[in-house]
Amino acid sequence: MPSQVTNYQCPACTGPLHFVGESGKLECDYCGSTYEVSEIEALYQKKEEQAAKAHEDASIKDASDQEASAKDASDKDTENPDSWDVSGLSGDWGTDAAGMKAYNCPSCGAELICEESTAASSCPYCGNPNVVPGQFSGTLRPDFVLPFKLSKENAVKALKKYYRGKFFLPRSFTSGNHIQEIKGIYVPFWMFDGEAVGDARYEATRSHTYRSGDYKITETEHYDVYRSGAVAFEKIPVDASSKMPDDYMDSIEPYDYTELKPFSTAYLPGFLADKFDITVEQSRERADGRCENTLSAALRDTVKGYDFCHLNGGDISLKRGKVHYALLPVWILNTRWNDKDFLFAMNGQTGKLAGELPVSNGKFWALFFAIAVPLSVLSSVWILLL
Repeated sequence: MPSQVTNYQCPACTGPLHFVGESGKLECDYCGSTYEVSEIEALYQKKEEQAAKAHEDASIKDASDQEASAKDASDKDTENPDSWDVSGLSGDWGTDAAGMKAYNCPSCGAELICEESTAASSCPYCGNPNVVPGQFSGTLRPDFVLPFKLSKENAVKALKKYYRGKFFLPRSFTSGNHIQEIKGIYVPFWMFDGEAVGDARYEATRSHTYRSGDYKITETEHYDVYRSGAVAFEKIPVDASSKMPDDYMDSIEPYDYTELKPFSTAYLPGFLADKFDITVEQSRERADGRCENTLSAALRDTVKGYDFCHLNGGDISLKRGKVHYALLPVWILNTRWNDKDFLFAMNGQTGKLAGELPVSNGKFWALFFAIAVPLSVLSSVWILLL
């Protein structure tokens, strides 16, 4: 079992704990909570036991993933010719494997890899202060990497800007201690090549109004519109990590894929990289949907000059091609406030940010009564006047 990386952090707010000789207790630098030494030791003993199990489970899962990936590739042509082509994916890390190491989170199960000089003391997804360093065991080697373009300082500024103008945001949530939790992570993505071919039928109308004597007449013309076409697509992205919410990943798109680089571990120092835990086959429905929607949108964009247009039917088929494996840059922040976790994600290339913010009940009800009371008074006056 590899040695445990341990940072004693406050169970209430995840701030750092330090020992105070006068009280003989551990105290939190941020929220002021105090703990007996034995209490924290017991908590971390439990975490170490969870970490040991997580490390063992991860080793078993790695072997299973490699076996499943190999089976996907070999079965592609013989069993399911309509599936995505994964034959180009490779598990050969070569000499790079010697310079890699792995971390496992005992809390949420995240499996992270990085260049050996990168240290990790907490999980970027759930904020758990313990992650277990271990020996890197190869999974599929990425085909591409999109390097980070924006720095941590850029991410801090973007988050502060995201807070601005949010009237219902509690003031305590914006305190600076949350900012330090931002981490850079490469999120795994499957990228799909292929072609969508299909047609669509629309019911469209065009109306115009004119006067005839004392009458105002509106004439509506009805049209049946037909469109067909094909769209070749390249590197349609679907995130391959269950830890990162799909709606967050969709929200911070698009990335500029012209800046994709052939994968090299030279881009990893200082950052963590998540290992995929959603397979190509599990991503099939989402990938197919994104490809079909691309053609649907393209066909709809050609229907112009009508006041109203409604899709009345159609059919789309896919010619599924190669699948690529890529790592895309995301700055993420996970913080805990009022016993609830909040995750923010920022595109490490463009700066686009997404996340859920808490609501101050005090501000909400203050605004509610500020509006409701005057309206109630005005209604009463109106009734008396009647």
